Amino acid sequence: MEYKRVLKFGGTSVGSAKRMKAVAELISGDETPKVVVLSAMSGTTNALLEIAERLRGGERQEAMERIRAMEVQYLNVADELLAASAGARRAKTFVEGCFDRLRSFVREEYHPRQEKEIAALGEILSTTLMHEYLTEQGRRAFLAPALDFMRVDKDGEPDYFYIKQSLQRLLGSPEAGALVITQGFICYNAAGEVDNLKRGGSDYSAAIIGCVLRVEEIQIWTDIDGMRDNDPRYAERTRAVRSLSFDEAAELAYFGAKILHPASIQPAKRARIPVRLKNTLNPVDEGTLITEETITGDFKAVAAKDGITAIKIKSNNMLLAYGFVRKVFEVFEAWKTPIDTIVTSEVAISLTIDDTRHIQQITTELERYGAIEVESGLSIVCIVGDFRAERPGLVARALQALAGIPVRVVSYGASEHSVSLLVKQEAKQAALVALGCALFES
Repeated sequence: MEYKRVLKFGGTSVGSAKRMKAVAELISGDETPKVVVLSAMSGTTNALLEIAERLRGGERQEAMERIRAMEVQYLNVADELLAASAGARRAKTFVEGCFDRLRSFVREEYHPRQEKEIAALGEILSTTLMHEYLTEQGRRAFLAPALDFMRVDKDGEPDYFYIKQSLQRLLGSPEAGALVITQGFICYNAAGEVDNLKRGGSDYSAAIIGCVLRVEEIQIWTDIDGMRDNDPRYAERTRAVRSLSFDEAAELAYFGAKILHPASIQPAKRARIPVRLKNTLNPVDEGTLITEETITGDFKAVAAKDGITAIKIKSNNMLLAYGFVRKVFEVFEAWKTPIDTIVTSEVAISLTIDDTRHIQQITTELERYGAIEVESGLSIVCIVGDFRAERPGLVARALQALAGIPVRVVSYGASEHSVSLLVKQEAKQAALVALGCALFES
């Protein structure tokens, strides 16, 4: 069967029995062959990670209490979702089995790899409950466990060959039909252990599946009408951006737009598959369409990313020496720490990171090349628009909007789609509001 669409629904979209029923209507409203990727119910992954944290700390009684509270919550959801006694009984038996498995971790000696298996239960629960509801409603659906096909390699990257072969074999079975339900987020790693695609990874799962199946469209369903031109948590008046290119969407997602997981753009871009962002609560809205095409316009949107640390390496003797920048980059590569932005002068390099797990080791190694200054508590504000060199004046307009806000670093020129600014984290909201007023409200 040729599947036409992949639809991903986030945690708020399946956050209650009522929401699950609404999603069931959306996905079974037509006969278009589709794969539906579900996240865990909202709050579940956090709750499961808290249980893992209690186990790691040896707080077994506290872990057991949290397990019981979650079990009661899910049994109540099953009661509310399922009317037929047979379906409700199957669902409750499955829920109890999942939480029995959690309780078994309390009785065992804790091992760090258990955390990933614990975190995976959220998606397994939500997809099983959805499958039981669809069955009860007389809608044929095939439950395809993500652990039967989703795998990452030793570098944590999708094993596309394995995924494609396994998924095609699974969906080629006689039981598979036009509607397939699967889990986002979870996978196996190269060692054969339960792993995941990191937080927000259900978007990534959907994009990978869409890529290997060569579908016509990937849809990401959340609880807002597409990508906004500003962060609605900080700016009062925001509007949906109706069209974005893959590169523009990737910039916004990476630099703080929460509606989309940053990694999910790459598989779609690789396979040239449009991505549409839709609202479960307002399904008639067109949302945001992300394609290869760039629709020209001065400014598209702004986003901000917190938790940024700036590192400055200053050296009068070595900066212009051959291979200096390479040596600096090799330090970050050795510690597997990505760099967000970088600017240089004749005597210094300033760069930013958001992963500070190895900051001490990195700065110690960098001290061989010059004096090091480290500043934390920063935010990157990203402005996405048409910043081609032949369209002068746009950068000046953006900077003028921030005339009253101290800007640490400006990164411009590496991308035609964006300008990035570094500000103190406490100035982030003021920066977003000022940019919104100056660039969009007119």
